[in-house]
Amino acid sequence: MTSEERRKGRRERREAERKKKHEDYIRKYNDFNLVLDLDNLKAAYRKSRRGVAWKESVQRYDLFLMSNLAETKQKLARGESISKGFVEFDIHERGKMRHIRSVHISERVVQKCLCDNVLTPLMTRSLIYDNGASIKNKGIHFAMNRLRCHLSRFYRENGNNNGYALVIDFSKYFDNILHEKLFGMQKKNITDERIFELYKSFVTVFGDGISLGLGSQVSQISAISYPNKLDHYCKEVLRVRYYGRYMDDTYLIHKDKKHLEYCLTEIKRICDELGIKLNPKKTCIVPLDEGFWFLKGKYILLPSGKIVCKAKRDGIIRMKRKLKSFKKKYDLGLMPKEDVYTSYQSFRSHLLHFDSYYLVKNMDNFYKGLFHEENITGGSDYERRYKKCLLSDKGRCSHSSYRFVGYENYGRYQCT
Repeated sequence: MTSEERRKGRRERREAERKKKHEDYIRKYNDFNLVLDLDNLKAAYRKSRRGVAWKESVQRYDLFLMSNLAETKQKLARGESISKGFVEFDIHERGKMRHIRSVHISERVVQKCLCDNVLTPLMTRSLIYDNGASIKNKGIHFAMNRLRCHLSRFYRENGNNNGYALVIDFSKYFDNILHEKLFGMQKKNITDERIFELYKSFVTVFGDGISLGLGSQVSQISAISYPNKLDHYCKEVLRVRYYGRYMDDTYLIHKDKKHLEYCLTEIKRICDELGIKLNPKKTCIVPLDEGFWFLKGKYILLPSGKIVCKAKRDGIIRMKRKLKSFKKKYDLGLMPKEDVYTSYQSFRSHLLHFDSYYLVKNMDNFYKGLFHEENITGGSDYERRYKKCLLSDKGRCSHSSYRFVGYENYGRYQCT
């Protein structure tokens, strides 16, 4: 046996092992009994009710929980439809009008059970590491940290900031997803016919052959995996090492502007195949020293290698307007101070992920002026550096000694 024949034999054995491993993994999750299992349905309900347990529809469903779950199991086993229509409403999110089609709690339980036990393991296995939207242990801050990591590695590799970033934004992404293309992609992973028919029933209700709806977990996981072909093409064929995507926002970092122009041409070709439309106003090539926008932050790579990330001013203006409206509701007794505090701390904690020390201080002063607060707390690194007292039930504390109370109390300092 020659050396070439031995290498060929080893390659064939490796490919056979990989194929068998992939088939075993697909077979493990293509089991309709995972959706019919009452324990899985109950666990899905517990997750679905988080944050909405105050709603009347959820409380009515919880009143006869086991009988409702048993009825859902019987309908699924018979192949009957469990859809009860949508609750449609509009919301303003970061200055944009979004139309939401929310499903009933009984349907949401089935979607949660289907996604957690079948769809998510099957669809996310082939995703690239730098796809960070709506995946466990990832999220918006993961994507932001990966971008900082890519910029830092680019500087260490080239020794300067002479590079470019191709920023891509999909226009009306959810509205342009083609059902036929989506089903063709997922048919390779979903081999169980009953699971596939249930999946199709959750997708087709949003449009006649096109579009997915906001407010559905099935739509969310489908939208994450839909441009997976584009992600692998950019990483493996175009060889763009510093690439990342968060749902419909994408960036590519490279030292050669002409290569990014070629990448943009290829990306447009693939997007045309998938039916995805690019936003011409937000899709552009920008020098790294001038900075580019990604996830509401402007990232600038300085000649020294320092990475500066500035928060967008629009969010600051909207939060100030929101606090003013909260003040009016608080004075009229329509809104408790705890809800105002929680809303502001959520915004403030996100703001601390940017280079915004003085911006946070200015916002704190604005909040104090409205609500006459002496101490602004939140359990973040900002508070831990300055050791604010967290005894909110006793008002302002005059103690001078503090101790760290550990992660069971959110890692905060407490006066002794």
